[in-house]
Amino acid sequence: MNVLAIGGSDPSSGAGIQSDIRAAAALGAYCFGVVTAVTSQNSAKFFDVQPVSARTLRMQIDSIISDFAVDAVSIGMVYDSGAIRQIRSALTGMTSPIVIDPVIRSTTGGVLLKKSALAAYRKYLVPLATAITPNVAEAEVLAGTRITDLKSAKDTAKKITEMGAKSVIITGCEFEKNKIIDYVYQDGMEAIVTGRKIDWQTHGSGCNFSFALAYWLGNKKDLFTAARQAKSFTIGAIRSAKAIGRGVRIALPDDVMMHRLAGAIRRFQSIPDAWRLIPEVQTNFVYAKIGASSVDDIIGVAGRIVRTGYSVTLAGRLEYGGSRHVASAVMAMQEKFPHVRAALNIKYDAKTVDRFVGAGYKVARYDRKKEPARTKKAENHTILWGIKNAIRNLDTAPDAVYHTGDVGKEPMIIVFGTSPSNVLAKLKVLDSK
Repeated sequence: MNVLAIGGSDPSSGAGIQSDIRAAAALGAYCFGVVTAVTSQNSAKFFDVQPVSARTLRMQIDSIISDFAVDAVSIGMVYDSGAIRQIRSALTGMTSPIVIDPVIRSTTGGVLLKKSALAAYRKYLVPLATAITPNVAEAEVLAGTRITDLKSAKDTAKKITEMGAKSVIITGCEFEKNKIIDYVYQDGMEAIVTGRKIDWQTHGSGCNFSFALAYWLGNKKDLFTAARQAKSFTIGAIRSAKAIGRGVRIALPDDVMMHRLAGAIRRFQSIPDAWRLIPEVQTNFVYAKIGASSVDDIIGVAGRIVRTGYSVTLAGRLEYGGSRHVASAVMAMQEKFPHVRAALNIKYDAKTVDRFVGAGYKVARYDRKKEPARTKKAENHTILWGIKNAIRNLDTAPDAVYHTGDVGKEPMIIVFGTSPSNVLAKLKVLDSK
């Protein structure tokens, strides 16, 4: 997943392009960064802004879209009308979703959009938006309205769609004490995404939200689903915010993939008799980035998930590149079925295979006794050879792949899925009596 982020440079790395790159890493995406302006600011004060030339801005955008596939676009700080016109010209005809965050002032007090550029912003930039994500103050400036309740939020959103935006999310609406909502509007449909108010101010949370929204829209989620997921991501960043400097806290998005895999491992540990699923070589559980190019793009346990008596213990920490064996199985699977991103190895048992088949899951196998000598000698080549052989003639990805061992080699089952939760869902058939 590649996201093009267009916005200002923030040396504190709390917001702007630096924040977008950090959010991309947390989401498992790749971020192209195009700088519209260079700001001088920290967590407490805004000092200066210097826009890049319109020519330089255009060359940056053209250099990216002429070479790379862009799955989504996130636009933040656009300081003047020259930049606005260049972005409009460069992105006209773009079919990937475009999310615009109309940042007008920074948390630290700086002007990020000149008043003289507001008319051009409405005329040229807003119509590009698949979704536009103003906070209450920004929505009021764009629409020339006042937002005091849900009705006025809806009226404001409608006015912004009349400027050409396909959808509007007004963030940070506080109509009730200790309750923050995001108002989502698209084609006459509306939704409210709620959350509890967190009692500290942060720098960069708006950037986190708009980038995450672009990411989820680029993953083909509908607007309302994407808005909920972006909200959850942003709340996590706000809760993890750190007071690094003397001013406001810096929003720090958590690694979403790490959290998902860690949660899945905890759920695996809670499965009744999970210890029976642990093989002699122990277990690993892995989760790959979209478009993983090596095992270093795959999170796994740097250690193992081990049997300890009648329970299961995580012996090691989650790391990118933490697994070689099971991660290599995912890499082999992704060569043919790139949507497969997670895997868990469990103890081989013919009854387990029968349970999977009986539940309608697709199960493939390979014979380790037929492995060529050259792959047996190379580290992790056995699993690559085995998975490729198991799926060679398949049109759809298997849910599990197994082998029955070889001399000195333990039989094994690897359960595959699109996510760690998807893998765990397949294990439910083993709970049935």
